[in-house]
Amino acid sequence: MTIDISQHILRLKGQRVNEIELAEDGAKVIVQCSRDARRSAIDPATGKKGSINQHIRRQVNDIPFFGYPCVIEIELAQVFISKGERRIEACPFVDKGCRFTHRFCHLISGLCRHLSILAVSRHLGIRWETVKNIDKAYLMETLPALDPAQLAGLEYIGVDEVARAKGHDYMTVVYDMVGGHLIWVEAGRTAEVFSRFLKQLRPDTAHKIKAVSMDMGPAYQKAVRESLPMADIVFDRFHVMKNYSKAIHNQRRLEFRKADPSGKELMKGTHYLLLKNADKLNEKQSNKLQTLLESNSNLNTLYVLKEQLQALWSAPSFEGMSEQLENWCLIADQSHMLYLKKFAKSLRKHCVGICNYAKHKLTSARIEAGNVSIGMIRKRARGIRDTEYFKLKIRQSSIPDNQSMFYLKS
Repeated sequence: MTIDISQHILRLKGQRVNEIELAEDGAKVIVQCSRDARRSAIDPATGKKGSINQHIRRQVNDIPFFGYPCVIEIELAQVFISKGERRIEACPFVDKGCRFTHRFCHLISGLCRHLSILAVSRHLGIRWETVKNIDKAYLMETLPALDPAQLAGLEYIGVDEVARAKGHDYMTVVYDMVGGHLIWVEAGRTAEVFSRFLKQLRPDTAHKIKAVSMDMGPAYQKAVRESLPMADIVFDRFHVMKNYSKAIHNQRRLEFRKADPSGKELMKGTHYLLLKNADKLNEKQSNKLQTLLESNSNLNTLYVLKEQLQALWSAPSFEGMSEQLENWCLIADQSHMLYLKKFAKSLRKHCVGICNYAKHKLTSARIEAGNVSIGMIRKRARGIRDTEYFKLKIRQSSIPDNQSMFYLKS
């Protein structure tokens, strides 16, 4: 059975379509082509014209055709340049050594953005490794370069670390906190890694950066102080409250050990109540929390101080925020709770970076949104073993997915 379809629709540049037929077993559509004789034979290495030594036929896979797998049989010229030099000409719609057309690779990469490699592999009947390699190669070719030297107009940036898997192969990600997009990603989470990014910035760009948002790890602080001495460091609220939540968790565990059986029964299932904001609790949860706080003065102190700590970020100025923070720490020092005192010590150590929020109103919302996207990549893949591929997927996640994977780019 043959089908007549316009060559303009098939878009097989350099080939003349002779026949489109269904294979004898009915399992696939075969597009039979011959080389367009009007096309000059060009040596791919030198770009020079040569004579045709012989024609070579090969098969490549294309996007599915009306529900059938599609195979294209193409004809390419072996170009004769000189004695002992013969090379196969390049094909406009398929790379050398690849068994898939460019548009099929586009389809595979588009699916891989939203599905796991395993799902794409099963959906298209292609090996897992092949799907991953195609997606990786396509991303390397099509993603815009992240060149710090080309950046301009930066005022606020944010830096954080992400892991390929829990505890494995950390990477540094940098965001433009105003534009909200990823501007750099590199393997490692040391001061040297972040410094490498900062030193590549043009002097006029680096000079205009007002502040850098980060967690309280020392590595990135060192990089900023060395490369951006005029920029402020802002420790975001999320990480401060996260560290306080750890203090609550540790102190509650200590209180549970000291409690009698009735006290232990009362404390069961209350961890989330201590961490959750009061306006998010329903009536039953509020009553249970109130009973717990009335029965345990240490937990009551921790909860009250949590509310006061959150109010720090409402201070109108750096000086006012610093004063409130110091008063908070004085109250914590007067308690007999070890974990609370340790947290207060950490607050004082990072006081300037925390209170710089009042000057710049800089939050880590964009960083955390990016981390959610990166977490989805890890979850969908159930772990990524290839660090370079993981870096490419992070870069892809920051680019809008406007072009449908099922249609050719105009």
